[in-house]
Amino acid sequence: MDFSNVERIAYLGPQGSFSEMAADVFCGKYEICAYPEPQKTIRQVIEYVDENPNTLGVIPLENSIEGSVREALDHLMITKNTNIRILSQTIMPIRHCLLSRTTEFYSITGVISHPQALAQCQNFIHDEMPRNLNLIEAPSTAEAARSLANYNLTYAAIGSEKTAEIYNLNILKENINDDQNNQTRFALIGDFETEETGHDKTSLIFATENRPGALLEILHIFYENDINLSYISSRPSKIKFGDYNFIVNFDGHMKNPKTLNTLKQVKEKTTFMRFFGSYEK
Repeated sequence: MDFSNVERIAYLGPQGSFSEMAADVFCGKYEICAYPEPQKTIRQVIEYVDENPNTLGVIPLENSIEGSVREALDHLMITKNTNIRILSQTIMPIRHCLLSRTTEFYSITGVISHPQALAQCQNFIHDEMPRNLNLIEAPSTAEAARSLANYNLTYAAIGSEKTAEIYNLNILKENINDDQNNQTRFALIGDFETEETGHDKTSLIFATENRPGALLEILHIFYENDINLSYISSRPSKIKFGDYNFIVNFDGHMKNPKTLNTLKQVKEKTTFMRFFGSYEK
């Protein structure tokens, strides 16, 4: 992929977020020289890329513990520019630390962080923190760290070692996430085309008629064409209660004739279909 004309790259900020760390990985891999544009929400990242040509975005798609990041999928599905798609992915280990302006761990009475970070550290919070701990949600782990300046010294944030370095915070406890294999899949998005590598996967969202066997018919198409489905999940359609959209990942690239033929058959069985991208595994 040629990203030589990319002017800006948006990510879930502020400085020091895991999304910025993922953006650094993509910039290094594809030699991207673009001005960073940290955004306050995942929605704003997607909207920035949707509204500005020659831009890229970095968003979290899936966590190994919490599953799909709903905000990312919901807003990626409704971009005005239907060519906005997933171009690449990187999987990053998520190692959370308890950060504070104080050095006294046992003085902490409140913790601030992104909801997923709080969820990923439930055991630590339950077993090692006070029972009456005040939990405060923030748009990102980096924003949580930055907001500590607005609280007294008894408050801490959950974030990375890089976050501690940037915001000059003390690390009270390291690796506090419940699952030491905690990983997040980040996606690079934009209005660009990817090339087939022979080791690709495609992401797609679709809806079917609400009748018995409708989903099974589509899954059978993938089976008949010998295409491996590696992931499937459902999201409420937000149009009618009880109706769902289905998100699938499967092996293959959109430029492969076998994939194209399969999706042509799938489209005939759907009431809605949106291509999310073909990219290297």
